[in-house]
Amino acid sequence: MDKIRSFIAVELPAELKQFLAQLQARLKADNQPHIKWVNPDGIHLTLKFLGNVSPAMIDPITRVMTDAAQKTTPFKLDVQQLGAFPNLKRAQVVWLGLGGEVDKIKQLHQLLETNLARLGFTTEQRSFKPHLTLARLGNEISAEQRQRFGELIADTGIKTDIVIKVNSISLIKSQLTREGAIYSRISSAELLPEPRAGNK
Repeated sequence: MDKIRSFIAVELPAELKQFLAQLQARLKADNQPHIKWVNPDGIHLTLKFLGNVSPAMIDPITRVMTDAAQKTTPFKLDVQQLGAFPNLKRAQVVWLGLGGEVDKIKQLHQLLETNLARLGFTTEQRSFKPHLTLARLGNEISAEQRQRFGELIADTGIKTDIVIKVNSISLIKSQLTREGAIYSRISSAELLPEPRAGNK
C-alpha cells in the first residue's frame, strides 16, 4: 500500500488565511523572481512533519496525538512579526511569527516529540518556534537580492487583532501535484476542555 506524506498541525481560521494572502500581496509588490509563495489556503501551523508513513501507522500516530491533546487545555495565539530564516540578511524562508500562549504550544509540541519518538520518528533537535511559512527563496537569488528582500520584510508592518484559538490538532495528508500540494485531514484530536466554573 502507498505511503502517506503527512504532518501534524494546527489548522488556521479562514480570516487569518485571508490576512496572509493580503500580506503576501504586499511583499510580492517587489516583483522579486525565484520566490515560491505558499498558497494561503495550504498554510498550517506545523507541529511535526512526519514524512512518508505507512497507512498502518495512522492509528498509532492518532493515539499519540490524542494522548498529547488530553494533557493540554485550549489556548490562544496571536500574530507577532515577520522574519526570515536563517536571518534577514540571508533570507531563505519567510515566516510570520506567533505569540500569545506560546508555553502551551511548546508543551504540546514536546509531548508529541516524546511520544512519536517511541514510534520510531526522529526527534527534532532545534528548539520549536511557532511560525507560519509564507515563502521560500530559490537558490538563483543573489546575496544582494536576498538582503534587499530582507529589508522589505523588516519594513513591512504587521497590524491585526486576529487570534488563533487552538482547540484541536490534526493529522494532515499532503499530496504533491504539479499545481502544488493538496491537503486533507486524516484525523484530529481535541484538546482537554477547560473545567466549567462551579465544577469541582
